[in-house]
Amino acid sequence: MPRVLVLSLNYRTAEMTLRSAQAALRAMAGLDAELILIDNDSGDGSFEVMAQALATQDWAQAAPVRLISSGHNGGFGAGNNIGIRAGMSDGSRPDYIYLLNSDAFPEAGALRALVEHLETHPEAGFAGSYLFGEDGAAQMTAFRFPSIASEFEGAARSGPVSRLLRNRAVPMPVPGATRRVDWLAGASLLMRRRVLDEIGLFDERFFLYFEETELCLRAARAGHQTHYVRGSEVMHIGSVSTGMKRWARVPGFWLDSRWLYFAKSHGRTYAALATLSHVCGGLLWRLRRLIQRKPPADPAQFLRDLLSHDLRALFRPAPDSAAPTGIGRAEANVE
Repeated sequence: MPRVLVLSLNYRTAEMTLRSAQAALRAMAGLDAELILIDNDSGDGSFEVMAQALATQDWAQAAPVRLISSGHNGGFGAGNNIGIRAGMSDGSRPDYIYLLNSDAFPEAGALRALVEHLETHPEAGFAGSYLFGEDGAAQMTAFRFPSIASEFEGAARSGPVSRLLRNRAVPMPVPGATRRVDWLAGASLLMRRRVLDEIGLFDERFFLYFEETELCLRAARAGHQTHYVRGSEVMHIGSVSTGMKRWARVPGFWLDSRWLYFAKSHGRTYAALATLSHVCGGLLWRLRRLIQRKPPADPAQFLRDLLSHDLRALFRPAPDSAAPTGIGRAEANVE
C-alpha cells in the first residue's frame, strides 16, 4: 500500500485547522497515511492551542498526527517544504504528499480517490480535487498556465475578448469529469514524491500565490501531467488566512510572485510584455467602466502599482531559473 504524508499549513487559524485535521483523519481511514500540522510562525498562540488539542481531545488520541513549527513564516511554499522534508514519523519518505489547506474539509473518499488515480495513471505527477464552497457551489480550481494572451483577457473583462481568447483564459470552466489540466489550486493537491525528487520542491521565493502554478509548470516541462479528479470532493472556504477578498490594495508579495513567475519561467522580456498586455486590457476595461458606469473590479491603484513594481523589477538581476533543491530532512521544531 502506498504511503501518504498529509500536510496542513496553519497561519492564525488554529481552530479551523483543527477542524480540517479531523476531516483529514477521516479521509485517511484505511490508508497508510500520516498528518503533519505545520504552524507557520503564527505568533498568536496557534501552536499552543493546537498542541493542547492534540494532547487532550479524544479524536487526536493515537491518531497519526504530528505538530511542528516552521520557526519562521516563509510563505505557503516554504511552510509546506518544511513538512515535506520532515517525512514520515519513522524517518522514511512517503510515496505521495497531500497538500490540504487549513480551510479545506475533504469528503470521506476524497484522498483515496486521488491516490487511486495516481496509482493507475503513471503519466500524472499531480492530482487535485473538485472544490465546493460552504454553500455547495463549485469553485474554480482547474486552470491554464498564465500567458501574455491570458493577461489581456483577464484584465479586459470583455465578452468579445473573452470569447476570442476562451482557450487562453487562465480559469477553466469547472470540469464535469476527470481530465488533464495545466495546474490546480493547492487547497487539495496530491503530489507524487518521485516527481518532486526530480523537479525540486516549491520555490521559496514565492511567498504566496503562483507557487503551485510554477511547480506544475516545472512538472509539465519534465513530462509529468496534472489531473483534475472529479471523484475527489473537498469543501473549501477560501482566503481565510490571506484575506484576499478584503484587499484594499494589492500587496507587494502578490506583485513579486506574479513577476517572478513570468520572469523565471519565460524570461524578463516575456514578463514585461505580459505586464504591458495586462495594462492594455486594464485600460480597455476602465474605458468601458467610464462609459457604462460600472463599479471598480480591481483594488485601488492596481494598474499604477503593477506598472511601478514591474518597471523596478525589470532592471533588477534576472531570477535564477534553476529548480529548487529536492527532498531532505527538515530543521523544523518538532513537538
